[in-house]
Amino acid sequence: MSFLDIIKTLLPLLLILGMLFGALMLIRKYSFSINGKKSKLLKIDVLNNHPILPKKYLSVVRVEDKLLLLGVSESGITLIKEYDYVPGSDSEQNESGFKQTFLDVLKQNIGKR
Repeated sequence: MSFLDIIKTLLPLLLILGMLFGALMLIRKYSFSINGKKSKLLKIDVLNNHPILPKKYLSVVRVEDKLLLLGVSESGITLIKEYDYVPGSDSEQNESGFKQTFLDVLKQNIGKR
């Protein structure tokens, strides 16, 4: 095997690796932020998770101006109820300074449509 054969073998490999790196940079630029912070385009926050059974739980998720109560399991995600988002109720701490629990968030938004 001559030096020219080695070059002919490594050149396509380096070209493919370069193309893969370029594709990765494009994907990261247009879909995720480089520094790991949340994307400003999606306003989605998981407020709380409450386990019901192993691998099954309830989640309260805020999407822009809606609160969603979701049932999450291995087989899928089910929308249980949708509430209007009240800006004053999303604070992570209540008046006494404690973090809100799943039950607190649910009580605040139950019956609000």
